[in-house]
Amino acid sequence: MTRIISSEKVILFFYFLSLILLGSILLYLPDAWGGEEKLSYIDALFTSVSAVCVTGLITVDTATYTFFGKLVILLLIQFGGLGIITFTTVFLARPSGRLPLSSRKITGKYYLEEIEHHPFKIIRNIFIFTIVFETVGAILLLQSLNLKTGDGKVFNAIFHSISAFCNAGFSLYSNSLEGYIKTPSVNIVIMILIISGGIGFLVIQDLSRRITNVRHKLSFHTKIVLSVTIALIISGTIGYFLFENNGLLKNLSTGEKLLTSLFQSVTPRTAGFNTLPQAELSTSSKILTLPLMFIGGAPGSIAGGIKVTTFFLVLTLALVGVDERGELRVGNRKVNAKLLTDATVFAVKAIMILFTSVFLLTITEHIAGRKEGSRFLEILFESFSAFGTVGLSLGVTPELTLPGKGIIIFTMFAGRVGLISMAMPLPDRQIERVIDYPEGEVMIG
Repeated sequence: MTRIISSEKVILFFYFLSLILLGSILLYLPDAWGGEEKLSYIDALFTSVSAVCVTGLITVDTATYTFFGKLVILLLIQFGGLGIITFTTVFLARPSGRLPLSSRKITGKYYLEEIEHHPFKIIRNIFIFTIVFETVGAILLLQSLNLKTGDGKVFNAIFHSISAFCNAGFSLYSNSLEGYIKTPSVNIVIMILIISGGIGFLVIQDLSRRITNVRHKLSFHTKIVLSVTIALIISGTIGYFLFENNGLLKNLSTGEKLLTSLFQSVTPRTAGFNTLPQAELSTSSKILTLPLMFIGGAPGSIAGGIKVTTFFLVLTLALVGVDERGELRVGNRKVNAKLLTDATVFAVKAIMILFTSVFLLTITEHIAGRKEGSRFLEILFESFSAFGTVGLSLGVTPELTLPGKGIIIFTMFAGRVGLISMAMPLPDRQIERVIDYPEGEVMIG
């Protein structure tokens, strides 16, 4: 009988649940909280889940935590961001330093290359890749983040660099990065960190090889990730520029409008920082943000969402269709039916989780003084943000009821750990069917 929950999934869930529980206990300590009123455990748990799942949604202001509390949040972001790929590989590695075949499939899903004998070499490269980006980012932000937080410039720069690279969106400023809307250096550095963390180690490694060796050809995976990422960023930038030109952007120069629109297009890709107040965006801009949050970043990255590759395959399948052999042709490559089925099933499961979250929130939440249509859009926005591990908010999350906070906690966990576990393959089964069921015909459309 096939095991539905494999040992790899148990390790994955145990790692994240343990990290979340430890984080919630540490954040609940009196030394971690600087507010006048005592922090409730549900808010400590919410913050821990949001940090570990690198989401960024908050029920209490991050700036209200003490230095110790902020340090705990920073460590939760770092360990959560790297945990899915790096730390699970550490746990799955055997004493011999090799991965069993079933475990290789997990990393193979994300790196798309074989791990032959040295899984720890990949772990080392990921660590180096992460430390280099976060360190350079912190150095560049050191002079640019000139608004004081009370925690020192160095910690402020390190915190925002790690939060950006891990696509977490946590900020030491109560209004995120709205105070830096006219500071190009902060916007550009944060965007580079977000995109670097969102396209993944494989793509960065592939690009590095291309730069050092002109004969090296970029992989099919890298081309899809880069093409879709660029297309989404450009289309989002144009959309926000048009929708907010006479709104939130009207008092900015043309250059500032373009930069702000670009930042607003990058950040929904599971990062969560904002230079514009999200609640004041036009309805068109809010709706534009939804698919960007749902799609997210690339496989093998720290980003959430259904991933750009899944979006590309499902969209191409819908627009082009398969040939007589059940394969999808993309340029000079073919995508087999099994991969197309996996991508479609993955997307459908994601939609089901998201629908469940939205439906339950419409039952539990009754936001006083707001119109029915506005309430639904706010709930929809928060659910998309939680599921995509984005962190952008229309201001509803702090007002959620206790059941509502529980639903968002579940949605964040499902969007981060649940999707990864669904992407993990079940144990191999080689079954030769001599006698099989007859084919069924179903009308569509």
